[in-house]
Amino acid sequence: METVELIEILDREGRLLADAAAEAGVDAPVPTCPDWRVRDLLSHIGRVHGWATRIVGEGLTEPVRPAVDPAPPDTELVAWYREVHGRLVDTLTQADPELKCFTFLPTSSSLAFWARRQAHEAAIHRVDAESARGGELSPFTPEFAADGVDELLAGFHGRDRSKVRTDTPGTLRVRAMDQDAVWTIRLSQDAPRTERHGEGAADCELGGPARDLYLALWNRLPITALSTEGDGKLAELWRERSGI
Repeated sequence: METVELIEILDREGRLLADAAAEAGVDAPVPTCPDWRVRDLLSHIGRVHGWATRIVGEGLTEPVRPAVDPAPPDTELVAWYREVHGRLVDTLTQADPELKCFTFLPTSSSLAFWARRQAHEAAIHRVDAESARGGELSPFTPEFAADGVDELLAGFHGRDRSKVRTDTPGTLRVRAMDQDAVWTIRLSQDAPRTERHGEGAADCELGGPARDLYLALWNRLPITALSTEGDGKLAELWRERSGI
């Protein structure tokens, strides 16, 4: 996806998140994150957005930790998040396309990395805010949902810190039925290896619309929301160990 499109999605998703948080109230529990209330959600994503803004805005080439300053009072949390989110959108919009700064997943463009990462950060946590509010979830485009699946499988779970490991090697396939997108994940005692194709045999295949794959693989829908063919133990392994 193009960087400008991802920034537009980040803008929209953050606004939806703030609106849902305001409707739910900061003390509402977040069903998709059982240990959190909405105040925890806003505090978390506000700090993440602020962290990304600093890295991009200052062109930092070395990693820094997100700020740990106290969050504002409950009465100011939603407005604070709106301000932090708006500042991130403005920083990404105004950034030099040739910017070189710290990233933590493979990328050919620092700006594209941060636009993509923060768009998906906002999108997944927007789902959390809407789950706290109740009612229907706002939709994703299939293209954006498939991009989120790709970032999760080929990006996050391509790192050594992934906990999706098994003593018995197996192959998990993930297929977006409304997109020309399929991933084959080799599971073993080492970090998963993801390839963007559907060639060869698989021990288990998970399928569904890209939106359902996106939410289920990020543990915002039960894995049973997807069609499963083959060894369901690999699907359960994902559910148990894929949290980030």
